[in-house]
Amino acid sequence: MNNRLDVDKSSHPRVSKKLVTGTILVALLLASQAAAGKDQGLSGKQVVDAVCANCHATGADGAPKIGDRQAWKPRAAQGLTSLTQHALQGVRKMPPHGGNPGLGDLDIKRAITYMVNQSGGHWIEPVAVATAFRERSGEQIVNSQCVKCHEKGLEGAPRMGDLAAWAPRFAHGTDFLVRSAIKGHGAMPPRGGMADLTDSEIRLAALYMFNKGVVPNGTAPVAQAGKEDPKHKIVEGMDVYLGVISAESIRAMHPAQDREKSMHGGIPSGKGYYHVNISLLDRQTGAEIRDAMIDLSVEDPVMGEQMKKLDPISFNKTTSYGNYFRMPENYPYRITAQIVRGGQTRAAKAKFDFRPE
Repeated sequence: MNNRLDVDKSSHPRVSKKLVTGTILVALLLASQAAAGKDQGLSGKQVVDAVCANCHATGADGAPKIGDRQAWKPRAAQGLTSLTQHALQGVRKMPPHGGNPGLGDLDIKRAITYMVNQSGGHWIEPVAVATAFRERSGEQIVNSQCVKCHEKGLEGAPRMGDLAAWAPRFAHGTDFLVRSAIKGHGAMPPRGGMADLTDSEIRLAALYMFNKGVVPNGTAPVAQAGKEDPKHKIVEGMDVYLGVISAESIRAMHPAQDREKSMHGGIPSGKGYYHVNISLLDRQTGAEIRDAMIDLSVEDPVMGEQMKKLDPISFNKTTSYGNYFRMPENYPYRITAQIVRGGQTRAAKAKFDFRPE
């Protein structure tokens, strides 16, 4: 068949009259858009009305009913990517592509977003690739969404520019903060309620709110006058961020299959171990530095010095460096990172003071 929207009922005996009608309606909608010079796919509502509502309007065959917040909440927590994959492959009694092979990935994403929003969500409907914007700046993201809670500190959200409120959230490293935002935290839904936010954009938004826009492009957080951030240093044209989190916390936060459980040879089994993470940004451009080599030492007045190389850690499109160190007592530890950027031979040193709580 030349038309991807045709349905051969002889090869699909279970295809219902509603599904055939929906397929025809989808074809007509796409044709009308093409005739109007708008080849950007259907809106989520159009897809739902034409196809998804056959089951989701009533909850037939166990489909989560549109408007049922309790039914959609655990599904929305999985994120748009996961839900889209389920719809593309088919799940339980729902066939692949919702039974309509004419629906593209974008159509399905928009339909899911619409149903989630009708059931208590606040997702942003994805745009067509042809009209997609370049990566949004931290300022754009914050002004369109994050400001709703972070401007006034609603429901415990740290206020923009409040260094004292943001510093503890950066304490475990920028990657940790980004992961928390991806999964949702407290009253904040996954990805801040914007399902189309990339991990990189989440990072930019967090850094922008930390600085309240005082740095061009909302790139690298710097301490405000008179408020030094003990986990941020500026050396040799680099912003260096320290993150420290206990091994016990990592073990508790991640399921056994998560790669956090196996990185650096696995989580140490003894007590008093911490994962030390270093994130690097180019001071001028705000871009991540992904080709560095870092030797890190941890010193205390009793045990002496531990020295290890930090392993590169890639999480989606972000990169940092880390390893485990033993800091069993409530001593003041001096942490020194010796950083050699790619193509250079000179090591830059960033020194931090850390005391386990």
